Order: sequence, then structure tokens, then C-alpha cells
Amino acid sequence: MTRTVIAQGTFDIIHPGHVHYLEEAAEMGDRLYVIVSRATNVDHKEAPICPATQRRDVVAALEAVDEALLGHQEDIFAPIEEIDPDVIALGHDQYHDESAIASELERRGIDCAVERASGREPRDDELLSTRLIIDRVLDRRR
Repeated sequence: MTRTVIAQGTFDIIHPGHVHYLEEAAEMGDRLYVIVSRATNVDHKEAPICPATQRRDVVAALEAVDEALLGHQEDIFAPIEEIDPDVIALGHDQYHDESAIASELERRGIDCAVERASGREPRDDELLSTRLIIDRVLDRRR
């Protein structure tokens, strides 16, 4: 029996923190689906710079990812219902409320665990945040 995992995020500028998250999510099961947020669903931070299809294609190119897909425009749980995962893997710093997710999954009849991936410390001068990368680019271009 295959254990299916879903990870999700904006993935605007892929950095080592994203790779760590997705590799750890992949280790939680046998098959990793990654739902890439559409800009219309990103309301907790600034809208992504890169188009959704570009972000999806870059995520799909990562070795740990079996399939990357765009999130639903109106219902962020729709792809989860379609995939019917065993685990939803959240990033260590994602804003999501695990209990709210678990409640919505139960309401929709989706039986899966919600787990948090660990973070990792930067090595050398790594930037593990899209915001930090953008800030550094802006600082150096001024």
C-alpha cells in the first residue's frame, strides 16, 4: 500500500529551506504531491513574483517531488480531496493552524495526519527565506 503525502506552499524563489521541507515531506511516505499556491490564495504575505506555472514547474523538477500541481482557485482543500493523502506535511514556519486543518479534513471526511516538518539552520551565508533573498537583491541593486 502506498503512503501518499501532500506538501504545499508558495515556492516563489526556491531556496535550501524549501528543498529541506520537501525532502523531509517525501520521507514521510512513498509518493509526494506538492500543491503550489496560486497568487490569489496568498493572503498572508506579499503576492509571489513568479507566475504560478513557473513555480510549479521548478518544484516539479526537484528530485523529492513526484508530482507538483497548482492549487484550486477557490477551494484550497479541493486538491486534497482529490488526492486523498495519508499525510499533510506542513513546513516548520508555515502559518497554518494544524487543528483548523484537522477540523476541516474531518468535516470533509478526509482521514489523514497533519505533521510539521523540521526547520534547519542556515549553513555558511545561506538565505532560507524568499523575503531575505528579495531584500538582499534590492539592497545590492540600490
